[in-house]
Amino acid sequence: MILILGLLAQAANCVFAFGIPFLVPTLLASEGLSLTQAGMIVAAPSVGFVATLILWGAAADAFGERLIMALGLGSSGVVIGFAAFATRDLAAQFVLFLLAGACASSVNAASGRVVMGWFDATERGFAMGVRQTAQPLGMGLAGLTLPPIADEWGLRAALWFPAGLALVVAGMVAVLVIDPPRENAGDTDTTPAVSPYRGSTLWRLHGASALLVVPQFAVSAFAPVYLVTVQHWDAVRAGWFLAGVQVFGALGRVGAGYWSDRVGSRFRPIRQIACASAAVMLLVALGDASWPWLVVVGLTLAAVITVSPNGLGFTAAAELAGKAWSGRAMGVQNTIQTLTSATTPPVLGLVIVSGGGYAAAFCVAAVFPAVAVVLVPASTSRG
Repeated sequence: MILILGLLAQAANCVFAFGIPFLVPTLLASEGLSLTQAGMIVAAPSVGFVATLILWGAAADAFGERLIMALGLGSSGVVIGFAAFATRDLAAQFVLFLLAGACASSVNAASGRVVMGWFDATERGFAMGVRQTAQPLGMGLAGLTLPPIADEWGLRAALWFPAGLALVVAGMVAVLVIDPPRENAGDTDTTPAVSPYRGSTLWRLHGASALLVVPQFAVSAFAPVYLVTVQHWDAVRAGWFLAGVQVFGALGRVGAGYWSDRVGSRFRPIRQIACASAAVMLLVALGDASWPWLVVVGLTLAAVITVSPNGLGFTAAAELAGKAWSGRAMGVQNTIQTLTSATTPPVLGLVIVSGGGYAAAFCVAAVFPAVAVVLVPASTSRG
């Protein structure tokens, strides 16, 4: 039940955070916004999200997971509801979306903490892998619901859906979630007496996890436009193809977590997946320079492999930090990854338009997981 509630809370968060881009056509057509203005609206939740991740993690460490999840998710639902009434005011909408993102980020650290607290070291990888499937599930739900609601009833009604979903799930969390005990007898995870950031291990994990985000967002950002403009696919066909491989990407996260539980290690699977990520990005680059069918195979594999270590990084960060610091550690982990994901598309886009083309961009993306192989920390009790 706790795992399901954590998954639902994270998915409700993702419906809003990743659902706004699906409303861009409505923002342009019915609200009269320019593409630049619509881009500002799309970016607003992410700005608020990044600004408060670590603060919410510290709050979860101090006050418990149920309160922070319910408070943050419920507040975001209320703010999104207010945003529905400000659809004609660009400044107000930007501020409200920013505040909603700032509130919603509470779920990231707190839901991870509650899952970590109720599963022991031999189950956490699998549990966190399941929790990490919330992102593709939330994106899928947003894609299926928000565009048709906006087409039929307008932007205001479309915003009421993530607002209502957030409020409903917040209520379920407040009633049903039970905070895990702060200390578990026989647990291999120990609470450090001092900050875990005094050493280099946790910083190295954060750095490696950030590097592994680059190939993931190289695929998600450029695969749609590549298939349409270079491979000459129909846009609908490309969309269905990429939606389908996201399902396998979600299964890859769960499989990687289960693998880490079975081998008693987080770092070894991360290191091996990093090697595979570098190799598959080179395969995509080779396909672009040679046979079209090879690039499709490469993109399919990349869509699964590059997202697989996400849950492992969060699990390892929480275990290294210990109970007293796990919320903050997951907040730092998510902050660094989010900032990296935001800079990846423009940097690789510059490589593409400067004359290097897609093959060069995919080769550049392969460098980052290769460096991550070296940066992944040496073994610890779960490494």
